[in-house]
Amino acid sequence: MKGLFVTYKAAAVFILSGVLFWMFSASVRADVVQITAGFKPDPAKPYINSFENQTPVTGVCRDTPETCKWLDEGRQVFSIETNIDFNSIAPIVAHDGNFRQGAMFNIPANAWRQVSVRSADGKEALVEVRIVGIGGRYRLGKRVQELTGEPDAVRGHYLLWDHGDWGIAPKPCLHTRAGVRPTDTDFTFLWLTPAGAGTCGTSANFDIPGFAYPKLNFMYSLRTPDPLKMAPGTYTGSINYTVGPFGDFDMGDNLLPTDSGLQLDFTLNVEHVLSVEVPPGGHRVELVPEGGWQAWLNQGRKPTRLFRDQSFNIWTSTNFKMQLECQYSFENSCALKESNSGENAPLSISVSLPSDLRDVSGQPIIRRPLLIDGSGTELFQPSVYLVRKPATLHFEITREHVERMLSEGVAKEYSGNVTVLWDSQI
Repeated sequence: MKGLFVTYKAAAVFILSGVLFWMFSASVRADVVQITAGFKPDPAKPYINSFENQTPVTGVCRDTPETCKWLDEGRQVFSIETNIDFNSIAPIVAHDGNFRQGAMFNIPANAWRQVSVRSADGKEALVEVRIVGIGGRYRLGKRVQELTGEPDAVRGHYLLWDHGDWGIAPKPCLHTRAGVRPTDTDFTFLWLTPAGAGTCGTSANFDIPGFAYPKLNFMYSLRTPDPLKMAPGTYTGSINYTVGPFGDFDMGDNLLPTDSGLQLDFTLNVEHVLSVEVPPGGHRVELVPEGGWQAWLNQGRKPTRLFRDQSFNIWTSTNFKMQLECQYSFENSCALKESNSGENAPLSISVSLPSDLRDVSGQPIIRRPLLIDGSGTELFQPSVYLVRKPATLHFEITREHVERMLSEGVAKEYSGNVTVLWDSQI
């Protein structure tokens, strides 16, 4: 007796592209490092909702990955080899207690620094970065055997410094064994810098006429935003560090850098999924009384309401909104029209969503009315990536309208088209 055709639409989502522009004073030279992370939901791991660092690992962590497993509250850390060289401008003098004239590091490890990243359409998120280590290799201007008189190169490097083995960092820094055998002139190392470590340095036991850190390495850790709270797109932003005496990366007064700045450019790519599956035949909804029509046909007992609960499945990793489009409307909702008389019957439509989807105030979505203007359904937020979770659309004509629709001995047919929209373009 009652027919309703429902159309369902889920808005397509595309990756946006962003371009970052930067400008420096002519007196400042900065090495630029690209750091990239991405999020793409994985149906096999729906509860892993975090960015994956996609930056190529270079330097010590590439050459000796066993030294860079996990650090600092269980966070994974990464190393990057820069194009910045530090070269001594004067010999390092033996037993000189002034670290600023010898081998020292003071880097910005004290706190996490925030970086604002923005999409092409102005949406913003915050990334946090902390420098957690420094290293690479040092290089001597002469063979270590010539400096120390020790024929064995490995032992020579240990004898060269007051604290001994550069594979073991002097306090307050921490060490990781870099795992690369020293050469006649080079020693590979990685010193970890806990928050508040301050200056780490060591004195030489022998005069060193030339000393350098070629292609300085640093280690960093990232805190990335919750991708489920971000719109799809490409987000970019940057942070600048000063390099040189009393700068963010300070290696003393004797070792000077080839660049006076270090710029980290961040690119965060966010991909999302929004998909709805309606079972076969679910596009045509027939409204019936509870228990069917037999009670009225056999006993003359009019139904109190006409309804249908239509199930569907949803996949989503993104915020979305819902609203209606109606062939026939009544106030802020849809209606069905009787084919002969043209009489309208108001139709109530609501939705119930999985518990991992909440509205902007954190409330669950249970029989939430769907309206033409979208009020009340402007924002649904997933707490996890939902993979084929069941949900329900509720269609109903209430009692006061049912009584008007039904007349004994008179056949009537009400029908209409309703479009339900799931839209991630918020």
